[in-house]
Amino acid sequence: MNLEQIDEVDTEKMYRVYDKWYEIAKQSYEKKFSRPNFKEIDHVVFVGMGGSGTIGDIFSSILSKKNIHTTVVKGYLLPETVDSNTLVVVTSVSGNTKETLTILENSLKTEARVIAMSSGGKMEEMASGNNGILYFKINKIHSPRASLLAFLYSTLNILEELIPIEKSDIIESLEQLEILQKEISSMNLSEKNSALELAKWINEIPIIYYPAGLHSAAIRFKNSLQENSKNHVIIEDVIETCHNGIVAWEKPSKLKPILIQGTNDYVKTKERWSILEEFFQKNNVEYKQVFSNEGNILTKIVCLIYFFDYVSIYHAILSKIDPSPVSSIDYIKKKL
Repeated sequence: MNLEQIDEVDTEKMYRVYDKWYEIAKQSYEKKFSRPNFKEIDHVVFVGMGGSGTIGDIFSSILSKKNIHTTVVKGYLLPETVDSNTLVVVTSVSGNTKETLTILENSLKTEARVIAMSSGGKMEEMASGNNGILYFKINKIHSPRASLLAFLYSTLNILEELIPIEKSDIIESLEQLEILQKEISSMNLSEKNSALELAKWINEIPIIYYPAGLHSAAIRFKNSLQENSKNHVIIEDVIETCHNGIVAWEKPSKLKPILIQGTNDYVKTKERWSILEEFFQKNNVEYKQVFSNEGNILTKIVCLIYFFDYVSIYHAILSKIDPSPVSSIDYIKKKL
């Protein structure tokens, strides 16, 4: 693969945005935002669909062991537990996502504090002049999915005083993104580019196994393969699959297992990985392992997402599929 081949297939140059993801993340985290001074928040509801919904998945993972409850909503309904100590964070990169706009409208009927983020659209119009909504306008970069780190690190920036995430963890994640960018970007299209090598290996339907803590990275990998390379994908929790999904491997399959493993997974999870690998080897099932970076949970997740998004773009290029257009999604939206 070379840049000429990528440019020929990737007509909207999505890959060029990913070549600058570290810089985009860093600028978003360092931008000057007016930060909310809400008090006594013990429940945060993250609302969004698709790429915007990934933000909620990530926060749910990194806050899972903190003393603040999180809920991720991908749909039309708020949980009944929303009260005056709840913060509802509504994100739509386009600002026009119907499900998210419905949640935003309904959240104003509750006692919850509300933050909305978009690149404009109907969400900006709804927030204009409405004192019940604290609105932040964040630029879309290429597409909602390519804008993920701009919105994620802007959210980390805006919510810095409200959520228990160490600043040092955020800085570490940025440092690791910079290192990873040099290894897997289009500036290194050699055999040492591990994202490109995994993209070459995927020639059937991937089935992605993950531990609970890296659920957000697995969902994002699924979404990116579906949108960018137009591939069917299956994802399964590694512990849960040992109680059901493993049985399906008793007959031949063309599925391609990819094992997403944390460098310091829980000891019993590591035991399951070992058993699963032994089972695949005994049954001549070819599989790939992808290990997270060392470091805190934010670092692990964002670096995995960066890696897997590149895999999906490279896989699209190798399949001669333009990663940018999503005509099926456009079809659905026109029908709503």
